[in-house]
Amino acid sequence: MYHLKPVTEHHLAKRSKQAPISVVVLTYNEELNLPSCLESLNNWVQEIFVVDSGSEDQTVAIAQKYTEHVYTHEFVSQAQQFNWALDNLPLKADWVMRLDADEFILPELRDEIIEVLPELSPKVTGLYIKRRVYFKGHWIRYGGYYPTWLLRLFRRGEARSEEIEMDEHIVILSGCTQKLKHDFVDDNHKGLSFWLYKHDQFAIREARMLYQREKLRKEMTRLDGQPARKRWLKTNVYAQMPLFFRALIYFLYRYFIRLGFLDGTPGLVFHFLQGFWYRFYVDVKIWESEDIPSR
Repeated sequence: MYHLKPVTEHHLAKRSKQAPISVVVLTYNEELNLPSCLESLNNWVQEIFVVDSGSEDQTVAIAQKYTEHVYTHEFVSQAQQFNWALDNLPLKADWVMRLDADEFILPELRDEIIEVLPELSPKVTGLYIKRRVYFKGHWIRYGGYYPTWLLRLFRRGEARSEEIEMDEHIVILSGCTQKLKHDFVDDNHKGLSFWLYKHDQFAIREARMLYQREKLRKEMTRLDGQPARKRWLKTNVYAQMPLFFRALIYFLYRYFIRLGFLDGTPGLVFHFLQGFWYRFYVDVKIWESEDIPSR
């Protein structure tokens, strides 16, 4: 588990500078994760919007401690929920950031954003940020899992989420992108049982997406950088390989060729479950195609 550093006078001075950012956080039963997420945004972004999809725990109450902008909207998919937020929320800041409830901004990234935004050329409409994933308290550094570059900060009106069911990315509509130096953290506190449940749900969507390879190819033309390369490999290499066999090949590649074994015991569990078990389970869903209902 990542522990936030104590706030120093230097950091307080940085926090006194407010960045012109509207942050959108999508939630559902996130009482264990949301406090870290919102605390990492507190007092330095212009406004925070939380879009909840019917939480039954203390998620909404926690959100209301940090912002008055708490909304409820029926969930269909991550992409549709985020695009609904872009189209319907009263976002006022020049920049928009998307952050999941189990993610938070590191102080180094916060300071970098505050310093960089005023200096950017008007041609720059999106910023890529590295995601740092923690699993069972361990930073997953190897297996090709770090750095993962994601476009999470963009000028308002200049980007949208891809309208696909799984593995969606935010894409810019015009202009160009740059990369930031520092990371944000993905550290889910709900435990392994939830992780398995979540990936059980993901498997059905992933199976449908592999069926819909042509749609993925069309969406790929809107991506750039690392996301475009990964999408190309998924649709043109991985998806063409035999069922079940490809999951084994992918795990061996991640664990040995990309040095996933250096992540220790937590890495063994993570790379096996995420790189083999999950991919194998997706293939089971494809094999039993009657279990893949249409949307």
